[in-house]
Amino acid sequence: MRYYLVAGEASGDLHGASLMKALKAEDDSAAFRFFGGDLMKEVGGDLVKHYREMAFMGIVNVVMNIRTIKKNLDFCKKDLLRFKPDVLILIDYPGFNLKIAEFAKQKNIRVFYYISPKLWAWKEYRVKKVRDYVDEMFTIFPFETGFYKEHGIDVHYVGNPLLDSVSAFEKQALPETKFRSQNGISGKPLVALLAGSRVQEIKRTLPLMTKIAGSFPEFQFVVAGVKSIDGALYKKYLDGSAIPVIYDQTYDLLNNAHSALVASGTAALETALFQVPQTVIYKMEGGWVVDFVFRKFIFKKAGVYKIAGVSLPNIIMGRAFIREYIQKEMNFSNVKNEMQKLLYDENYRLKIKQGYRELLEMMGEAGSSKKAAKKMTELLTLNVEL
Repeated sequence: MRYYLVAGEASGDLHGASLMKALKAEDDSAAFRFFGGDLMKEVGGDLVKHYREMAFMGIVNVVMNIRTIKKNLDFCKKDLLRFKPDVLILIDYPGFNLKIAEFAKQKNIRVFYYISPKLWAWKEYRVKKVRDYVDEMFTIFPFETGFYKEHGIDVHYVGNPLLDSVSAFEKQALPETKFRSQNGISGKPLVALLAGSRVQEIKRTLPLMTKIAGSFPEFQFVVAGVKSIDGALYKKYLDGSAIPVIYDQTYDLLNNAHSALVASGTAALETALFQVPQTVIYKMEGGWVVDFVFRKFIFKKAGVYKIAGVSLPNIIMGRAFIREYIQKEMNFSNVKNEMQKLLYDENYRLKIKQGYRELLEMMGEAGSSKKAAKKMTELLTLNVEL
């Protein structure tokens, strides 16, 4: 089979790579062409557009790069027709991918969506596009089944691929002493700083993270760097501090971390899976207007599921057991006070870890990528036979 995949950010590259490996195990003739990143490239196939050329977030940034986005869309459409895949597999990234789904549907290309857009939290009206343009939806959170059912859409719940990634990592994790020596990290307790995988996220979170680190010299703060980000950006905010950047070793860092300060996103769930007590921060353009929208319209009942925050652990659990500082609340005083509790209050840390244990029970076992690949190949084979 010929597979065309579209992943527009770092987390999509991670999940896309896992899915591709599983598809190769199910389909000996699998041929891949994709928008993605280095992890997908390692699996094999043709990388035609790297996600770093597509990672535009926030209203202002999207508007400023509207020509580039349109150019990427046009290129994807033409390339899709040239490749003539048996299926188009879209991975999250809804602003771009739902447009590609509409085009593919018009051209009679089968469309699978792996990792649903977070329509239950934002832009619920897009469900109609899923119904109209997507042939099969593969979801990774248990509550999404009920959400889509409410909108008349049956989905395939396959579990969460991060469980696969963490499980695979654990088999080859570095011992703490080796991890520290290889990266020149002191023996102080580690605090992981996960500032995001996109330039705009890092610009908004890393300055505050650096300032917070200066308040707790008895801990070693370490930034989880991303190779696709120009090192000069990290240097700009970390110069003069004792904070090192280690690249593409996020799981090793979390595996040895005492606590973490995390930009909301996939990283918050990864941190939870490693049982590391964390605080989540996030800020977008728009100031008080965006802040008002968040609190008035996002923290609400969405479909059959009540949104309990912006971080994935809180959303999955349906309650805010991890403290979040979003928009105007993301300030030095708030975050410093929270970090004080996170670093020193053992009872507080134990409550968060108890929440993590409940979260793991709810998410189930590893094997998401394998389940998704098996179901996809079954559906494609059935379609060919018909």
